[in-house]
Parts: sequence; C-alpha cells; structure tokens
Amino acid sequence: MNDMRIALVTGANKGIGYEIAAGLGRQGYRVGVGARDEQRGEDAVAKLRASGVEAFVVPLDVTDDESVTTAAALIEDRFGRLDALVNNAGITGGVPQNPAGVDLGIIRTVVETNVIGVVRVTNAMLPLLRRSPSPRIVNMSSSVGSLARQSGPGSATTTGPIAVAYAPSKTFLNAVTVQYARELDGTGILINAACPGYVATDLNGFRGVRTPEQGAATAIRLATLPDDGPTGGFFEDDGEVPW
Repeated sequence: MNDMRIALVTGANKGIGYEIAAGLGRQGYRVGVGARDEQRGEDAVAKLRASGVEAFVVPLDVTDDESVTTAAALIEDRFGRLDALVNNAGITGGVPQNPAGVDLGIIRTVVETNVIGVVRVTNAMLPLLRRSPSPRIVNMSSSVGSLARQSGPGSATTTGPIAVAYAPSKTFLNAVTVQYARELDGTGILINAACPGYVATDLNGFRGVRTPEQGAATAIRLATLPDDGPTGGFFEDDGEVPW
C-alpha cells in the first residue's frame, strides 16, 4: 500500500475538487478527500471507490488549526508521506463586493480561507511532502486573480461582478505561490497555481461554461509534473497565465 502515490485534495467532496480527486485516482493515486463535512466526504469517497478510485476521507477545515493538524497526523499515521497536495478549497464570500461599501468582515473571511488556509495546510503537509520522491503542490487560483486580465477594455472588471474580496485573494494566492517556489527551490518540491476557467459550480451559481472535469485538467497536470517541470507559475489549459 505504501508504494502507491498519495494525494490530498482539499474541498474535494464536490465540484472541481471532486474531479481533481477522480482524475488523480485514475492515474494511480490513493486520494484523500478533504472535506469540512465528514459525511459529505464519506459520500464522495463511496462514489469514487465505486468508479474504481482508491480514496479515503480526510475531515478538514482549512480555517481551523486543530483540524489541519489532525489531518496531517492522519496521513502521517496511515502513509508516512504525501506525494501531491492540491489546495482547492475556496469561497467567494458572495458577489458583487463593491470596494466602497464592502463589509470588511467578508474580506477577512475570504482571505482566511483562500490564502491563510492554503498556507496553514501547506505548512502542515510539508514534512510529509519532503518524504516523497516527486512532491507536487497545486494552488487553485482564478483568472480574476490576474492583474493583467483585470485591466483594460473587455477585462474582468467590465465583464464580471466586482469582487474586492475574492479576486484580490487569488492575486494574493498567486504571490504566495511564488514565495513558496523561492523557498523550496532545489528541494524537488514543485509548486504552481492553476486556473480552472469559468466552471459551472455552486461557487458561481452554476453560471460557468465549463464542466468541473474540464476545470480539473490543469490541476491534475500540475500535480503530476515530471521532475524537470516548472515551479512558481500560474497556468491554465492553454499555457501560462499573465498576471
């Protein structure tokens, strides 16, 4: 069992996270389904197992120190290492979020999940990742986190809702990803950010134009990069995203 590659995907009981777990499972990973609600996690695991994927539930609230520590201990006890971490859990905080009138509590809540939660989980899992021969970390970002794409005619600022909490949280996450890449340079740990595109999920009221499976593709690719793959980048299906 310990010869099988081990992955953890946060927020994996539904949507893009579930499809990332399914895709990694099809590539031979035993996948930890991170879920705040343990029963929903168990339901997702049962569905994955029925499709032939080796999966297990990891009760995990990325905003809670004790929950994250317990999740790391679970993986430590069962497997002794982690080969791929996909930080997928995220929230919008509700949109639109107009800067002039936003509740500051919304910004704090979104950053706590989308940025601090990623740092919290990543740091807890790093000792396990360091034991892998080819460790990979993927942070799920968004094109709205690209300053380049938010500026100018036809950009996200004119085509989508204003989101002063959500969009900057993804810009923040991209910057955090670069800082990790700098610190982990030479360790063999590759870390990148992934843009899933505009996917129909409950995060956006199912208004997206892509399927969760399509949205999972870039994250799966980054989680399975060869050892000479990129690190510190921001990618989508068509290649690198300017940001």
